[in-house]
Amino acid sequence: MAFETVAYRDSKGGLHTTAERATLYDLAHVLGRVGEEGGMTEGVARLIFEKRSEIERVFAEHDAMLGAAKNEKL
Repeated sequence: MAFETVAYRDSKGGLHTTAERATLYDLAHVLGRVGEEGGMTEGVARLIFEKRSEIERVFAEHDAMLGAAKNEKL
């Protein structure tokens, strides 16, 4: 009997059972090979995913500093 299955595609077209897995695959692809034989890539991608809000905050603060420095030069 046929049944419906929910799957998520990563940017390369690979299917994953959860949206998180697809996102982690894409992050790992963006990072490229980390460590010998790329063994750390999946772990680094997971850490970025888990710390996303903190990482986004740091980048927002960085962008604000650059914007403030740019305005001071004007």
